[in-house]
Amino acid sequence: MSVKISKVEAFPVKYQEPNDSMAWRYLTFVRITASDGTTGWGEAISQFPGSTKGTAAIVEDLADVIIGKDPLQNLGIWRDIRKQTWWYTYRGGLGHFALSAIDIALWDLRGKITGQSLIEMIGKRDSQEVTEIPVLASTHVFNSNLDIEVERHARYVKEGYMGFKIGMGKRGDARIGYELERDVNFVRDLRQAAGPDAWIMMDRGQSLNWTFEDAVRRVSAWEEQGLKWVEEPFEPWEYEQFKRLRNHTKVLIAGSEREWDYRGYTETINSGTLDVIGCDVGRVEGITGALAIIKLVETAGLWFNSHAWSSAINTAASIALSASTPRCLLQELKPDENPMQHELITEPFTHKNGKIAVPSKPGLGVEVIEKVVQKYVF
Repeated sequence: MSVKISKVEAFPVKYQEPNDSMAWRYLTFVRITASDGTTGWGEAISQFPGSTKGTAAIVEDLADVIIGKDPLQNLGIWRDIRKQTWWYTYRGGLGHFALSAIDIALWDLRGKITGQSLIEMIGKRDSQEVTEIPVLASTHVFNSNLDIEVERHARYVKEGYMGFKIGMGKRGDARIGYELERDVNFVRDLRQAAGPDAWIMMDRGQSLNWTFEDAVRRVSAWEEQGLKWVEEPFEPWEYEQFKRLRNHTKVLIAGSEREWDYRGYTETINSGTLDVIGCDVGRVEGITGALAIIKLVETAGLWFNSHAWSSAINTAASIALSASTPRCLLQELKPDENPMQHELITEPFTHKNGKIAVPSKPGLGVEVIEKVVQKYVF
């Protein structure tokens, strides 16, 4: 008798994030159970209380579309869900969150049933086996004493990270991204402390509003300190501003993190404004959606960057996606211990000598601890 999907469950969770000044953050987990008892886990980075509750409700509503289906036909189920949600998820929205979590869970379930890891199912980047990827510390700054922040980031490099990406305009008292001279001095101090080889990236953050002149002056000054890339210096749709900035700098320009699907990424990539394409598997229609985006990135000769700033479920999927394409430079990791990475699974992700291993166990390659999920459900 063939295995069928028997249950679909959603778990809206909230937790305090040490990497974000202990701010409350929100995710939607999905568990899909097959008739033989095998389970698969997925995640949506739904981010806010209302959107998290709404995503969970949509997942539960979609159960009828999924239950009774063959879990090995995950691509067909993905298409069925897209047809079901077209009215309220055209070009983005809560339906994309729900589909992302379900799709990740289906890939996890498929791998566990067949005994294949995710990287085996989606394919490696080339004929040589990729077993590990260089890691970058993905951080926010929140201490008003910037000397402490400089020391903290230099420590990450000493611990083996190839460098760091700093989100500006975030919670806390650092206020980086608001005052030009202070921002310039901060990156100068970071370079001196981290050394000449560390990769330094700066991410504007959505709460900041820079004029074109603001962006040029900052990026030009940071370029003198060997800035590797600047992320979203303008709002995603401000293509002309991005094009103008290209005439003033040689650093890589990153963006696209806020796009939702193949169509949105097609438009962004075709604008010719970006070098690095950010992609979060927990919002872009899951692993299936991310694989389509990777094809676009490869065709355009750009760089793929997996945004994995949530749970270990997202991280597991992201590492495999990064390992599946030669157009990936690194894997971002949150550097400080946190609940959704270090409590959630039995074997938390850790880097060794600045590299993270590609999961090789069946499915996503992680074992979720259910009592931890229940601990954070709200």
